[in-house]
Amino acid sequence: MKYLRAKPGGEYPGRRLEKDWSCTLNIQINGNHRSFPDWTDSVELSELIETLELKGDRIAVEHNGEIAPRTAWASIQVQTGDKLEIVHFVGGGFA
Repeated sequence: MKYLRAKPGGEYPGRRLEKDWSCTLNIQINGNHRSFPDWTDSVELSELIETLELKGDRIAVEHNGEIAPRTAWASIQVQTGDKLEIVHFVGGGFA
């Protein structure tokens, strides 16, 4: 069965679209469902963080309920169904 993808902001006229979720990485980030069609199986956590344009030195990541040490990000595989919690560190103070 061939699956068609809708163009951003629209659909193909006169065709029923079926999304092939098995060919898209689907995860949960901070309670929100996110889909990444460029990845089909899994992705390294470090690559995902880079794709999300997050500054690695200013965040902490929990992967499926476990704190993900920054030194292990390149070896942690994020797969469909995984849950991530990402916390940003914010600096500040009184002048």
